[in-house]
Amino acid sequence: MEVPALERFLSPGKGSGLRSRRQVRPGELLYRAEPFAYVVTKEQLGGVCEQCLQRNEHLHRCSQCKVAKYCGKSCQKEAWLDHKRECKCLQNVKPNFPPDSVRLAGRIVFKLLRQSACLSERLYSFKDLQSNAEQLSEEMKEGLGHLAHTLQLYLRAEIQDASHLPPAIDFFQIFTKNRCLNLVSVMLHQLLCLEGPQYEGWVTCNCFTISNGEMQDVGVGLYPSMSLLNHSCDPNCVIIFEGYQLLLRSIREIQIGEELTISYIESLMPTSERQKQLKRQYCFECDCCLCQDQEKDAKKLAGEEPAWKEVKDAVNEVKYPKSKEEWEKVLAKCQHLLSSHTSHLPDTNIYQLKLLDCAMDACINLEAWEQALCYGSRTLGPYRLYYPDFHPLRAVQLMRVGKLQYSQGMLPQALGTLKQAYDIMKVTHGTDHSLMQALMDLKEQCEAMMKLH
Repeated sequence: MEVPALERFLSPGKGSGLRSRRQVRPGELLYRAEPFAYVVTKEQLGGVCEQCLQRNEHLHRCSQCKVAKYCGKSCQKEAWLDHKRECKCLQNVKPNFPPDSVRLAGRIVFKLLRQSACLSERLYSFKDLQSNAEQLSEEMKEGLGHLAHTLQLYLRAEIQDASHLPPAIDFFQIFTKNRCLNLVSVMLHQLLCLEGPQYEGWVTCNCFTISNGEMQDVGVGLYPSMSLLNHSCDPNCVIIFEGYQLLLRSIREIQIGEELTISYIESLMPTSERQKQLKRQYCFECDCCLCQDQEKDAKKLAGEEPAWKEVKDAVNEVKYPKSKEEWEKVLAKCQHLLSSHTSHLPDTNIYQLKLLDCAMDACINLEAWEQALCYGSRTLGPYRLYYPDFHPLRAVQLMRVGKLQYSQGMLPQALGTLKQAYDIMKVTHGTDHSLMQALMDLKEQCEAMMKLH
């Protein structure tokens, strides 16, 4: 497929956004980009291939560092150019493991040393990325300084002498450069899991969270030209990933001269929380229509405050369960809270909604399909309320519920749900996306089964 060119859009100036040169229809693929650098998140190590980012239960690990894991020899060979220098660094810091941001920064340094070009720098290169260091609080600067020191220690196995670094490389600037985005976890229920000092999140928010087709975090990467995109809590574009490739798609009609926008954060939060996060992570305040009218804030926090605060704390404590026992504990906690607050919290309360999602995930991982469908069905109304237009999260949720309905023999309901998912996903993902292909296959199976009955 032809890769759309960013030259179709105007860049009035560095950091000032992209504007359309022509009228754009909903569902158009506006840009496809590969990362300047990317890494698998620590939580996904061992379950996701380091090169293609595909989930695989039978990965082969690097025989030297024993950290990086791959689908097979082909992926390992393809990844070696990016991994060969970090391999020694990973061995050198054992048994410790660097934060995701430090490992990514290391890869950025090694790529700069190679002086290799990257297509995603077509409009905006790494050296162009703007630093927001002067806007950071002293506390933030101290935390970023700590990470810069950690990076120096991490790179010591490969770069003993600072003179070996490319010109103008400043470790602190690597962490503060770029007013960039955290994005598409935009669509996730959690941002990158913060590890150690809280400052980790401030660093990783300079890059894109890479998600799989079902909007689950798998990695973090830097796509320089996409840093030109500005934020709106009510955007006209979304970013979806296919492996490590970034796809920028329009979700509304965009007029000539209109700015292209994406959401840097999860819009499900109340306005005050969104503003607080944007100010803390990106040093600006949003004045989009969603922030101005605050129309849905009351519904987002409906119910009794002590109840939703308890649920909020419980949901925030859940950290990537991996074993059956861990999922069973998560489900038991969810079931207890859901039964305790039946009359205190409506499903439209955002923390109750996240609790239902968590319970659904636990049931799916425990293969309790009927229970999973019960929880999933309760989320569809709130999802429709908070994601009324074309939103990838809603498409994925509809597909998951449709799949559960199909497993329970509820064929007419399943087909209706899958058709709703299809109508949204053809805009947010496009017909060529692997998840869309899986949805169409499931829809066809459902139609075939209905004919047999």
